[in-house]
Amino acid sequence: MMRLRAGVAIDLGTVNTLVSIRGRGLVVEEPSAIAVNRVTGQTVAVGREADALAGKAPQGVDVLHPLRDGVIADLDAATAMLQAFLRQAQLRRSLLRPVAVVCVPSGATWVERRALAAAVEAGRPRCAVALVDEPVAAAAGAGFGLTGGTGAFIVDIGGGTTEIAVVAGGHLVRAESLRLGGNAMDDAIVAAVKSELGLVIGRNGARRLKMDLGLTGGTPEWAEVVGVDAARGVPRAERIPGEVVTAALEHSVATIVDAVAEMLLNLPPDLAEDVVRGKICLAGGGALLLGLAGRIETAAGIPALVVDDPLRCVVRGAGDILEAGPAATVLTSA
Repeated sequence: MMRLRAGVAIDLGTVNTLVSIRGRGLVVEEPSAIAVNRVTGQTVAVGREADALAGKAPQGVDVLHPLRDGVIADLDAATAMLQAFLRQAQLRRSLLRPVAVVCVPSGATWVERRALAAAVEAGRPRCAVALVDEPVAAAAGAGFGLTGGTGAFIVDIGGGTTEIAVVAGGHLVRAESLRLGGNAMDDAIVAAVKSELGLVIGRNGARRLKMDLGLTGGTPEWAEVVGVDAARGVPRAERIPGEVVTAALEHSVATIVDAVAEMLLNLPPDLAEDVVRGKICLAGGGALLLGLAGRIETAAGIPALVVDDPLRCVVRGAGDILEAGPAATVLTSA
């Protein structure tokens, strides 16, 4: 009977959206962006094409990023964007309503979860929506089974949220959802570069500085970026020292590290053994930040590692949950 039902796994993130189709694997990996005509409201572009227009003030066009802090901030824009992605994915009709496994931050409210489900349900074909907490999907994507009870410690650093959780057998044991992630780090770098060097840079430039220099200063210990001179209003290139980026990232990184340490306190002994043997697993785009794994490992006293293909870890796990079927206990119907 399961073969008669189409299925889709969706990681609808603040920065990127990934869609995996049962039997076909990952078919969509696009920025979570939509460009609309300011007058008519019609969609001009979605995904990569829309994101390429961001920060460039195209006349008559608004570029929207409809998710904030991992949840939907603009339901209409999110619905239009997601439906465009599902059309791109070519989700087929089946004898039974397709199942959509959709990842959601563990700290999302009921209203936020309902909005996420509504965005998926609005399309064609109509899907039976099931929500799964992102740390559970990340644990599955990292190779921890949905059954058997083995504990896993997950730190999933996305664009809008950082999910820190202990998961056992497909269930959350402890979880904290920090409403900060890669975007907050980028904003801090933008502010620091303007304050220290008088240069106004865009989020894309900040993101490149973050990934090139990270917490280590990089090699070499600077990176070049182009922005606008804050005083004269003209474009200029500037070499940004690694210490400027490191200092800008400190607040976000310290918050994450402190939350990891807090999560480790007073674990049951059997679960503590699982965590030590399984290590602290870092997923999401933020896992690639230079020096972050070492910083967490030093603070926690437990080895920390970046999972294979961290950018796709959550959607990979959601796909595994989809294959396990709607009877899996980790699914919560919206």
